Amino acid sequence: MKSAGVTSIATAVTSVAVPDAGAQIGPAVLGPGDVPVALTVNGKRVDLKIEPRVTLLDALRTRADLTGNKRVCDRGTCGACTMIVDGRTVYACSTLAIEAQGKEIRTVEGLSSGNALHRVQQAFCDVDALMCGFCTPGFVVATVAVLEKHPNATREQISKGLDGNICRCGTFVRIMEAALKAQGVARG
Repeated sequence: MKSAGVTSIATAVTSVAVPDAGAQIGPAVLGPGDVPVALTVNGKRVDLKIEPRVTLLDALRTRADLTGNKRVCDRGTCGACTMIVDGRTVYACSTLAIEAQGKEIRTVEGLSSGNALHRVQQAFCDVDALMCGFCTPGFVVATVAVLEKHPNATREQISKGLDGNICRCGTFVRIMEAALKAQGVARG
């Protein structure tokens, strides 16, 4: 009885299959695989090969090296990933990159001109409207969108335009100051 058990174990151990050197280890890739996606980002064409399920945020951060917009909540509730797509703000963590083809995408990197900051970026610096920096790119982009839509925006319009963005550090007062200052620059 002892020898029968040992023989069974030895047979089981020696009959374990060893994968070929070229065999894939791990789970098989599911889905259609990478597809070509052409995006227009900050006025330039960006050609990527990504899976259709990749978000706009992931495509630009990991494939196009545009890391200004941040992943914070990954649920479209904090606004840190806010981008402007065809003139409207979107949460890039909840927008598929493949759906943004044929549209104009603006990220926080595309706001400045060379070494000159956009007036909203400059206003954020001037009034110290940032703390940890995670929410700042989303607030800057959302502020730009509000001021482009309402060049003479009221405090209420600015507040409404920014209410999809959250600052966990609590710099809302200074963010509003920055938006009002940038608006003043726009008015001349």
